[in-house]
Amino acid sequence: MEAFLEEFQHLRIQLKEIKSATGIFDEDNVIGKGGFGKVYKGILSHSRGQGIVAFKRLDRYYGQGDLEFWKEIMILSRYTHENLISLLGFCDEDGEKILVYEHASHGSLDHHLGTSTLTWKQRLKICLAAARGLRYLHDPKETQIRVLHRDIKSSNILLDENWNAKVSDMGMSKIGPANQHHTLLVSNATGTLGYVDPLYMETSILTKESDIYSFGVVLFETLCGRLCFEYNNLHFQSLVPKWKKSYKENKLEDVIFQNIKEHMDQRSLEIFKEIAYRCLKKSRKKRPTIYQVVENLENARWLQEISEVVEQPIYYQEMSKTIPLIVYRSKEELKMLLSNGILVNGGKTWFWLNKKGEHCEMISAAECFIPTVSASPVYKYDGPVKSRFVVDHHTQFYWEFKTHVRAQFLSPHVTYRVNLVFDFNYTSMEYLGFNYILRGDTKSWTSYVVNKREDGWLMAELFVFTCERRNIDLEITFDCHCPLTIEGIEFQPLERVEHELFEDDDVDMQTISDSDTYWEQKLPSNYEDILKLSTHTVQCTTKKELYFILRKGFLINDGKEWFSLAKNGMCHMLSARVAFHKSEWSWLSLPRSRFIEVAFRPRGSFWIYCRSNMLSRQTTYATYLVYRLRKNQSEPLVKVSGGVFLGGPYSYENNYSWYIYLLCPQTPIIRGKYYENTHNPWKREKMKGLPQQRNDGWMEVQLWEFRTGTRDAKVWANLRLTLYGNMPRKGLIVQGIVFKPI
Repeated sequence: MEAFLEEFQHLRIQLKEIKSATGIFDEDNVIGKGGFGKVYKGILSHSRGQGIVAFKRLDRYYGQGDLEFWKEIMILSRYTHENLISLLGFCDEDGEKILVYEHASHGSLDHHLGTSTLTWKQRLKICLAAARGLRYLHDPKETQIRVLHRDIKSSNILLDENWNAKVSDMGMSKIGPANQHHTLLVSNATGTLGYVDPLYMETSILTKESDIYSFGVVLFETLCGRLCFEYNNLHFQSLVPKWKKSYKENKLEDVIFQNIKEHMDQRSLEIFKEIAYRCLKKSRKKRPTIYQVVENLENARWLQEISEVVEQPIYYQEMSKTIPLIVYRSKEELKMLLSNGILVNGGKTWFWLNKKGEHCEMISAAECFIPTVSASPVYKYDGPVKSRFVVDHHTQFYWEFKTHVRAQFLSPHVTYRVNLVFDFNYTSMEYLGFNYILRGDTKSWTSYVVNKREDGWLMAELFVFTCERRNIDLEITFDCHCPLTIEGIEFQPLERVEHELFEDDDVDMQTISDSDTYWEQKLPSNYEDILKLSTHTVQCTTKKELYFILRKGFLINDGKEWFSLAKNGMCHMLSARVAFHKSEWSWLSLPRSRFIEVAFRPRGSFWIYCRSNMLSRQTTYATYLVYRLRKNQSEPLVKVSGGVFLGGPYSYENNYSWYIYLLCPQTPIIRGKYYENTHNPWKREKMKGLPQQRNDGWMEVQLWEFRTGTRDAKVWANLRLTLYGNMPRKGLIVQGIVFKPI
């Protein structure tokens, strides 16, 4: 203990100096009260100079004691960061234990939640600063120690004279190793009701994700302008379930603090509420890291800032003057017309607004394509898909071609993707593949991924960029081994999409409430027969509990298959042992697999035998391959071919082939900046043939889809997969296939 005290001798402050500064702890100088005791303010000379400081005086009546006192000294003297409150000294004299801090003149965040003093921009600044402080605690540089705060809440986020946020109150903290991916400590659950991680309360297992949960509550408080709890008839009631429900039902607008709504940038709000909700996920694995929280808050703040200095919107009335036929009676009616799209620039550009009011633009082939020797002549397109452009020479056949695209009406500070919109003859080729390069670049790119749009045209994503101005000038050269019919080059805002994954982490007995619509009717009529197939005994006392068990899922047929119930039908998963031919694979046991064995290192092309009679009737299903890839793999293209039989072995549907990817191709970014890294391939629009990340850590890619009949909900299919590209076959690990309703 003496060695411990000697380390902190330079921080000692005499009791008489503190009494003088506080007027012998005059009640008029009290500025706060917490679990440690009362907090006073006063003027004091200390190692950093002289000024107003805060004195936190230990009062054991409030629950804390010597342990918290010395822990606060140890942590705050060794861990210094601009977003942690600074410890200026301490006093341990005559039975008094007092901590001396820098003074946060604006108090704590909880006192400002429900005031219009804090704008949305300021709230973002505070949340970001607090997140940076927490990030430092979770992974301090040049140290092997990680600090888990354990009591993150708005009253422990202090605000200085410039509204800079400082994380405070380290007395409840726990210390663990920082050089491990997961820090797990077993301790008596403690914290503040409403903020504490439910899993920590249930298991007494503390992880850094416990702090993430608490911080998510603070984010929602900041957004909703109120504390996370209320008392009704002296009963504590948490508002967190209500906030989560509002988010999932897309009704968060009803609970957002009214005084900040008017000046909110919608893109900023989208990012903020999404990361706040993820912090509150029940499963720790599905909560974001503090680095992801910081990155998202940086993006949200940046979007809000630029929205306040962005150029004035385009005057749509001026644009419409070039189109005399447009008739409108109000600005709102004009915007509705623009949402449907109009031709501008003499019919060479198609302009429209998306649901967020962001500008979208397509430049016709006649306007942007540069004729070359290898390009076929200009001609009028008479294909099956209707074009937006009505002039006779709007599309062309090309083999090799160049484009010079000039977009004029883009929304500044919006992240766009550049798309090639085209059509081609499917029977003339096995798969699409073309190279392209941006003028000034030395690296060319290859596109294989084709998305069929709602308008009937096909689309290939070329680039992603964040628009700095309303106009952009790009020159792209294409080298294609097949003839394409080009409609134009499109600029469309990039959507951030979170896909609903196979395993619903929010399914628990509380969410399956009496108000859960028709949950009892969703029970399969043959559930008793299904339960008999279970590998392990399934016990339940009520139908609601049974529904919960079915939603979670369980092993059946000696552990070789898995059954679960989705919101819209039954799910059936076959292990690799059931779906694959044994001689075509190597086999191993994998602890994180749902089944005992997984298949790996295919010896070549392989067959998948899809058989199921455990599906819902008159339901559209998709069949997915569930797999993993080892690191540093390329983007392998896979050909799928075979026949599908519905309702029985004599009901043959078709025999055809198509292509899928086992990794999402990365789209190149033009003039990349830190805020453009949000182009996460797992958050792109869901497209057939592209994989999605699952909640359980595996990946899945849709192989095909079908609809069950009115009598027999059965399916038979023999699919053959052929791998293209340079992926080593040993890099592929497959758990099985799953039938899911879509």
